[in-house]
Amino acid sequence: MSDNNWKYCNDYTNYSRFVSREVNIGDVAVGGNNPIRIQSMTTTDTMDTIGTVEQTIRMVESGCEYVRITAPSIKEAKNLGVIKKELVARGYNVPLIADIHYTPNAAEVAARLIEKVRVNPGNYADKKRFQQIDYSESDYNAELDRIRGKFTPLVNICKENGTAMRIGTNHGSLSDRILSRYGDTPLGMVESAMEFLRICEDLNYHNLILSMKASNPKVMVNAYRLLVNQMMEAGMNYPLHLGVTEAGDGEDGRIKSAAGIGALLEDGLGDTIRVSLTEDPELEAPIAKALADRYSLRSTVEKLPQIEKITINPFEYKRRKTTSIANIGGAEVPRVIVDLSHVDEIKPSHLYPFGYVYNVQDDKWTIQDVAVDYVYIGEQSINFNIPGTLGVIQNRSEWEESKDRHFPIYELGDYIDTDKLCFIEGKTEEVIGEEFELPVNAVLILTTTHEHGMADHRRVFHQLIDQGNINPVIVRRGYEGLTHEDFQLYASTDFGALLIDGLSDGVWVVSDLPAQKVMATTFGFFQATRTRISKTEYISCPSCGRTLFDLQETTQLIRSRTSHLKGLKIGIMGCIVNGPGEMADADYGYVGSGVGKITLYKGQEVVKRALPSEQAVDELINLIKEHGDWVEV
Repeated sequence: MSDNNWKYCNDYTNYSRFVSREVNIGDVAVGGNNPIRIQSMTTTDTMDTIGTVEQTIRMVESGCEYVRITAPSIKEAKNLGVIKKELVARGYNVPLIADIHYTPNAAEVAARLIEKVRVNPGNYADKKRFQQIDYSESDYNAELDRIRGKFTPLVNICKENGTAMRIGTNHGSLSDRILSRYGDTPLGMVESAMEFLRICEDLNYHNLILSMKASNPKVMVNAYRLLVNQMMEAGMNYPLHLGVTEAGDGEDGRIKSAAGIGALLEDGLGDTIRVSLTEDPELEAPIAKALADRYSLRSTVEKLPQIEKITINPFEYKRRKTTSIANIGGAEVPRVIVDLSHVDEIKPSHLYPFGYVYNVQDDKWTIQDVAVDYVYIGEQSINFNIPGTLGVIQNRSEWEESKDRHFPIYELGDYIDTDKLCFIEGKTEEVIGEEFELPVNAVLILTTTHEHGMADHRRVFHQLIDQGNINPVIVRRGYEGLTHEDFQLYASTDFGALLIDGLSDGVWVVSDLPAQKVMATTFGFFQATRTRISKTEYISCPSCGRTLFDLQETTQLIRSRTSHLKGLKIGIMGCIVNGPGEMADADYGYVGSGVGKITLYKGQEVVKRALPSEQAVDELINLIKEHGDWVEV
């Protein structure tokens, strides 16, 4: 694709919401000038009418404007009508969405009973067997005709009944046909949806919402951007449903969701949000609302000069090319700087929140996986032996050059009087529009104070790329007066978006919150963007009526026994709908395959089938040991 065709949003440096067409879902419209809508999905058995109704009410009261319910067969689809009547009788007319996989007949029933159906183009008309198929053009077109035949009845029913539809691509359930032609790529995800979208347009049906979900925020962001690009080219503007699927639970799930969803919201993309957590569904809506609410006043922020043409491909991840200086830039992981300049007398205990523990008796340091790389001490001095992996940054006027691993920091424009690693601090407004050369030994610390700081940082990176500058850049931004929850979401959005685009060699996060919370978020958004791995990653689905075991309990049990396996990726999936595919890059998989039965995977290969659930966690541990990936605590 030519760089002349990389457009995917209205404005790269100012918040400008992409105006989509308005779609009515019952009495609650999405898209157009409507606010960003919030939704979630029930986890109850759809045949448990009262349980589903009561959970739905809890979800509505927590902020959900739409509620999705699984309909794996005709009986569940029929029961959606019963659930709807009971909700209305209790005074709740929230639009319901039927979640459909593999079962066109269930979709056709549900479309007559409730306000919206979600279909997955990867499995609505296809079965997934992980086969590579070499299609001729005529064979491929014949497959498209077959899909049209299966899908057209549902489209006609939706038209007749005023029912909305989401065409929801999942990275983990692309069909063998799509994978064979386009590979496991954002382009394959987009084309999977576009095949179904073209059928809808041919049939003059436009009551549509689109989604491009993945458990990897990089893939998810690239796919949504490419989808919008393709819609712009075709003169379409359907609303977008945003979500990072299988985000996990707790802090990890929130950070991963913010990195993916937030990166798109920053560019004005997104009309409805679902945050997928392996927790009770009523806990999801407040997180989604907090992400959306940040943009309610963004249009009033002081405008930044526009970027007319971007300099990086927004549809694929590629890190900005930089030179390697010591352990910064090049192929090095992003580095972390923290500030201790406010401390009167720096002691070993001050390094404890930043991943360094000093043992007085042994006179040794223990270095944690989440240890920072540099501490800025301003005009202070450190009078003890620092850990071997830590660097110290001092103001040039106080730089103790003779001390090992001590480095000076200059202001932009200062004379640089060293050929060793040094740092230069420049504010975005000082750097932008200036053509300059930095010494080859200098790392730029790029500071923003603009409320739309991600875009402010981004515009400088585009300038540096245009100028051919390859000095490493560490981005600095402050967050004060925020709750821990908002800080977690905002910082993960702002820094995560830059990392997803490969635009940062490190971060300096400034906050008035406790240091441990700041560090947990910092290393969390590194983990979420897969730019610096410091712990085990869990690709865990949020549970629904298809789930065949207690996901929350099982996830916590697996986490408690494997959380020390740094860098390992473990998929924990409630059923086979997205399981094997969504955890495609996981090292091991734990997937529900029947009531009380678990199937274990090594990569995409089934290793053990239909294990009793009470034995399955032990068997997973044994599997990890058998393949040499186990480390004793």
